[in-house]
Amino acid sequence: MTAKEFLSQAHLLDLRINTKIGQVEQLNSLAQKCTATLSNMPKNPNRGGSRLEETVCKIVDLQEEINRDIDTLVDLKNKIIKVIKQVDNPEYQIILEKRYLSFYSWKRIARETCYSEQHIFRLHNAALNEVDLILKDESKNS
Repeated sequence: MTAKEFLSQAHLLDLRINTKIGQVEQLNSLAQKCTATLSNMPKNPNRGGSRLEETVCKIVDLQEEINRDIDTLVDLKNKIIKVIKQVDNPEYQIILEKRYLSFYSWKRIARETCYSEQHIFRLHNAALNEVDLILKDESKNS
């Protein structure tokens, strides 16, 4: 796994979590729209629970999945932090943290560090090279 792939894992997981949170919000909205229909017509005894009950179960399952993903994200970010701390250059560390832990855009990183985007890209590439070396060294020791 390359340095960029390793560092990008957190962002991808964060995006998946945010997608699932959006799904929970949609299900909550749907659950609020569910209403009981009162009728004197006989019901099918083989039919399962109500739509509301099904929706609530889906919400609970999805929230549990989100919690597991958040735990995984926290663990992953801790691994990334440990690797970034092994990088000797503090400028590299800052760029890596802003990009792969805070998920900042390149423009925002350039603005906050008072560097041009081109210079940020050069520093980022050098930082990735250092991370590659760290990851290779860790895989040898494992």
